[in-house]
Amino acid sequence: MQNKPVDRLPPLDLLASFEAAARHLSFTRAAAERFVTQSAMSRQMRALEDELGVALFTRRHRALALTADGQRLLTACATALGTLRGAVRDIRTPNRREVLALTTTPGFAALWLIPRLTGFTRAHPGIDVRLDATFENRNLAADGFDLAVRYGKVGQVPGGRHLFGEALLPVCSPRLVKETARPLRVPADLARHALLHMELDNDVGGLPMEWEPWLAAMSLADLQPAARLSFTNYAEAIAAAVAGHGVAMGRRPLVDALLASGQLVAPFAGEAASARGYYVVTDPAARARPAVRALEQWLLEQAGAARPAPATAG
Repeated sequence: MQNKPVDRLPPLDLLASFEAAARHLSFTRAAAERFVTQSAMSRQMRALEDELGVALFTRRHRALALTADGQRLLTACATALGTLRGAVRDIRTPNRREVLALTTTPGFAALWLIPRLTGFTRAHPGIDVRLDATFENRNLAADGFDLAVRYGKVGQVPGGRHLFGEALLPVCSPRLVKETARPLRVPADLARHALLHMELDNDVGGLPMEWEPWLAAMSLADLQPAARLSFTNYAEAIAAAVAGHGVAMGRRPLVDALLASGQLVAPFAGEAASARGYYVVTDPAARARPAVRALEQWLLEQAGAARPAPATAG
């Protein structure tokens, strides 16, 4: 009997079912997505493994895990199926407006991206942007996103193109600087004021995590503020600073527009470098679309113009 060609593809239906099962790591949830029974999904995965001659899943008690071969096949299937779905969508609706899906953090969206975004849509008529502001690290191909702007440690964002780093410095309302009863002339004066910060899981007593690098650089690691006000996202902490409720840790260049407009001032000279930065990550299949490449390039150009220069005291 003639041997099968080693590059012969399994049935597309099996590959689509595998992609769902591997994404969910659950035959039950994949079966619901594919409108088949759980036992039928299990038989399909056995058939695909027999077809390929390798195990794709490690089956544990009430749990699934991908083998190395399974992970490799998932990467290929997610990319190929994403390309196919995009082509089918474009064929079915050739005259529709193109919508780009971008996911990023709430703080980056509110303070940096949204004020600039109309510049992109004006320059590219017919292209809309759907913005997802969340702390969840979305799977671009599986969740239907074209691009992401990720915040992470420098050099440790897989597949990311560097937008900019960040510099840290305290910021507050100019009204707070003018108070005579509670001056803000030197960093130690922060003991008379409320520190504003985003609440983090690892903030357990002591100083807020986002304040620690700057206070350590100022030799004030033991500073005790008059109060601490915490918020669920960074944009809220900055809004409270604009309103005069305390001093926030400014992340440049996110707060540069507010500094330039005078809504915020930096009461002290001196910044602390951050170990984190912002990166644009583009789904490989989505990059084939000119509109996606245009948004990616626009983000890089905007970031190049926004990289922070040294700040001066307000």
